[in-house]
Amino acid sequence: MISQGQQIFVSRQIGWNENQIFETQDFVGQCEQALINIVEVLAQANAKPEHLVRLTWYVVDKKVYLKHQKALGEVYRKVIGRHFPAMTMVEAAGLIEDQALVEIEVTAVVE
Repeated sequence: MISQGQQIFVSRQIGWNENQIFETQDFVGQCEQALINIVEVLAQANAKPEHLVRLTWYVVDKKVYLKHQKALGEVYRKVIGRHFPAMTMVEAAGLIEDQALVEIEVTAVVE
């Protein structure tokens, strides 16, 4: 995929709400909240999920990620839609916020 336009870089989106409160310790729930946070940040830059060109997921337990792939797919389609940019998943020994189970960074391009 080749994209040209305004680049938007969004980092460190985790599963807490706008008040920096984790409403769940559930992996899929935190993923959903992180994706919602991404959509909200993109909107502030006049971008939409279809402008995403890359997502990098950092998870603290790859086995949990793999176990919940079907549910994650459902949550992803609910929040992002049927847009599937390049994605990478990395297992991390830990994240900055101790309660965080996932952290997602994205790049978007608005043509």
